[in-house]
Amino acid sequence: MIKRIVFMLIAVVLLFVISYFVHINLISIDLSFSLLGVYIFQAIAVIIIYAAVEFVAEHLPTQAGYTYLMLMCFKIGTFLLIFKSTVFENDDLSQVERVGLVVPFLLFLFLEAGAIAKLLNSK
Repeated sequence: MIKRIVFMLIAVVLLFVISYFVHINLISIDLSFSLLGVYIFQAIAVIIIYAAVEFVAEHLPTQAGYTYLMLMCFKIGTFLLIFKSTVFENDDLSQVERVGLVVPFLLFLFLEAGAIAKLLNSK
């Protein structure tokens, strides 16, 4: 269990470093929000969700999938609460800013979903 969590932590850190620096170098405008904050939130959320699902899968393997779905809803809700000024109050987000909010979510979602699927298939 600990070995898989450490491996996931390393994968998240690598994804964070590579994708953030590629993303920040590709955009040429100043964003109305902190792109680093979005990436940090996604990375921390993925680590917490994976560790929680790992723990539940170890003790209640039949409930691990439901735990993942519940935590994904909490992740989206928490993101909206933390970044509500960016998402709701700023109606004139440019296309680059909209993509800047979605790309980190999708990158970390693919990593997280793949790791969770592998975990659940092994149980």
